[in-house]
Amino acid sequence: MTGAERPSGPFRIGDRVQLTGPKGRMSTTTLREGGELHTHHGVLKHADLVGQPDGSVVSNSGGHEYLALRPLLRDFVMSMPRGAAIVYPKDAAQILAQADIFPGAVVVEAGVGSGALSLWLLRAIGSEGRLISFERREDFAEVAKANVETFTGDAPVNWDVVVGDLVEALPDAAAPASVDRVVLDMLAPWECIDAVADVLTPGGVVLCYVATATQLSRVAEYIRGTGLFTEPEASETMVRGWHVEGLAVRPDHRMVAHTGFLITARRLAPGAVPPDVKKRAAKTPSYGDADVEAWTPGAVGDRQITDKQLRKRVREAQKHAAGARQASGADADPGTDEEA
Repeated sequence: MTGAERPSGPFRIGDRVQLTGPKGRMSTTTLREGGELHTHHGVLKHADLVGQPDGSVVSNSGGHEYLALRPLLRDFVMSMPRGAAIVYPKDAAQILAQADIFPGAVVVEAGVGSGALSLWLLRAIGSEGRLISFERREDFAEVAKANVETFTGDAPVNWDVVVGDLVEALPDAAAPASVDRVVLDMLAPWECIDAVADVLTPGGVVLCYVATATQLSRVAEYIRGTGLFTEPEASETMVRGWHVEGLAVRPDHRMVAHTGFLITARRLAPGAVPPDVKKRAAKTPSYGDADVEAWTPGAVGDRQITDKQLRKRVREAQKHAAGARQASGADADPGTDEEA
C-alpha cells in the first residue's frame, strides 16, 4: 500500500497485513509475489491473501486459521522498530487536536525520534501540507525514515528530515512567519522557543510534549517570559480500558496512565500585548540553580539506548522499509517473514 491509496478493499500486493492466529498471537507481513509467512503452526502463502477482503479468515498449511486485517496506524507505531521512545497514540491524538493540525498545514516537528508522531502528522496534513522534522541524531533519523517508508510504501515527498539542531537549522528551512504549527518533542524545548517564534505565523500554535513536571514548569515560564505568546495551557491524557463481557463490566486492571504533558500557546501578532498582561507572573524566573540542576537530562529521566541496540533497530527498520519497496517492485527481496 502506498500513501496515495485508500487502506481498504481487497488485499493487494504491497499491502501490510496483520494476522491474528492461534492463542491470539499476532504477526504482520507485507504481501509480495511468492511470499510466505512461516510460523510454528505451518506456512501461509501470501497468494492466499491477495484478493481477499479486509477482515477475512484464512488457513495455513497446518489448518490453523488466521484473521487478516490491515493494521491500523496505532498498531503499526506500537510494534515498529524504535531508536527513541515513541509518542503513544493517546498523546498523538491529543497533539493533533490541541495543535489543530489541518490538511495543507506547514508543520515543524522536533525531534523526530522513531517516526511515530511524524506518521500521524503526515496523515493529518495530507498531500498538500508540508512537514519539516528535525533530529539531532542521524541514527534516530534513519530509523524514523525507514519506519515511515515501511508504513506508507514510499518516502513522502512533502516530508523533509533535517539532521541537526533546530535552533541552528530552522532559519534555513523555513521563512519568517511561514509555519502554521510547531510540535516540540524534546528534552529541553525552551531552548527552541525563540527560534520557533520567528517562523510561526501570527495565531500559529506551538505545542511541547514533555515527560516531567519540572520540564513542564520551565517551558511554561519561558513561554510567558518571551511576551510573544498567549498564556500557555497544559494537560495530560490518561486512557483506561474496560472489560465488557455480559454483566462482567469493570475497568481493566491495567491502564495507560501518565506518559507525558502537553503544553500549548499561540503566537501573538508583532507588538501585540494581551489584555491580561498585568495578571501574569513576573518575568523574573521563579527558579534557581538547584531547579536548573533538576532539569538536566539524567534528572528528568532521559532514556538511554546502547549503540549496539540502536544499530540493531536501524537494521530492523531498514529491512522493513526494503520489504515495503520490494512489495511495490522497487527493491530487492527482503527475505522470508517470520512470526512476530
